[in-house]
Amino acid sequence: MDKVQKVKIENGYYLFKLGSLLETKKISINKLMRDTNTDYKVIKRLMTGDMVRIDIIVLARLCNYLNCTIEDIVEYINENE
Repeated sequence: MDKVQKVKIENGYYLFKLGSLLETKKISINKLMRDTNTDYKVIKRLMTGDMVRIDIIVLARLCNYLNCTIEDIVEYINENE
């Protein structure tokens, strides 16, 4: 699986970068799950982009734990700019 997933939408795309971030910080999915009390499926969806909604509480929890910004986990690129 690629470490950054690109998900195309109407006028741009999202980059889901949690996999790359975890690899860079050498943190396993299991450790992230345990330390942040986040469900495996939620973490996998944030890695693959296979989702409809993003829970801002989960994003805040991950950002605090990983000492990063939301854009380090998921980024939107507008192709109309």
